[in-house]
Amino acid sequence: MTTSWPSLPLAEWRETHDTVHMWMQIVGKTRLALAPRENHWWHVALYVTARGLTTTPMPYGAGAFEVAFDFVEHRLIVQTSDGASGGIALRPQAVADFYHEYLRVLASLGITVRLWPVPVEAEHTIPFRDDRVHASYDASHANRFFQMLLQADRVLKRFKGRFVGKSSPVHFFWGANDLALTRFNGRRAPAHPDSDGWMLREANSHEEISVGFWPGSGAVPEPAFYAYARPEPPGLSATSLRPADAYYSRELADFILPYEAVRSASSPDAAVLEFCQSAYDAAADLARWDRAALDRPPAEWP
Repeated sequence: MTTSWPSLPLAEWRETHDTVHMWMQIVGKTRLALAPRENHWWHVALYVTARGLTTTPMPYGAGAFEVAFDFVEHRLIVQTSDGASGGIALRPQAVADFYHEYLRVLASLGITVRLWPVPVEAEHTIPFRDDRVHASYDASHANRFFQMLLQADRVLKRFKGRFVGKSSPVHFFWGANDLALTRFNGRRAPAHPDSDGWMLREANSHEEISVGFWPGSGAVPEPAFYAYARPEPPGLSATSLRPADAYYSRELADFILPYEAVRSASSPDAAVLEFCQSAYDAAADLARWDRAALDRPPAEWP
């Protein structure tokens, strides 16, 4: 076991998790409102930094600005391309107060943005401006969450280098609260069964195999790595993946590798890479991907 992969059961920090999730949605919706649209909703994601998560620069007028969560010094930092900056101390405060303070900081920098002020993909729909239920922030828990993301981001980027076809960045989706990496074979996917789900139609427009990490929620209430194929080829759910702790969740239609199994492995990096590779091998073979054209030879793997 290595302390580089910290322990953080969801139950231990659930109140901070739920509050920070809403804060990240507020910042993420800024990117949704301003960033030019990209395929598969890539324009809305956040990115892991050496200190937390960032929007990356968003265009505004003839310039740009960036918003970053610093989970080391526990601040939200807004910086503009003309040298101005502002920020918010990350501390215990209601989502409603954070929302209003965030808009005030943007306004002080000459930035006006219209946000859809209601959470998505969450267990509640309390508008941000009214949410006084979620008001927790434990700095130690927030930093451990960041350290988990940092390790997952680092290893998923190694896995990304094994593929030469179209691939997403390793990026953080603030809706489901997960770090994701997606590979594509170039073929259009069948229409999503939710014909009215315009968001899902765009997200799943092409055949894909995805891997990622989330800190725990819903059907998997503990931190875990995941892998799935969309559309899922027949027989995939019956496949046994490596390491042995990996299993298939029929509720999610995802393979799951518990984070604690990774932490307890002699080499956590090797465990995550083995899980991702075995999931990709099984899904790509069953779905008849042209692996000779898409895969980097193992001798060249990073």
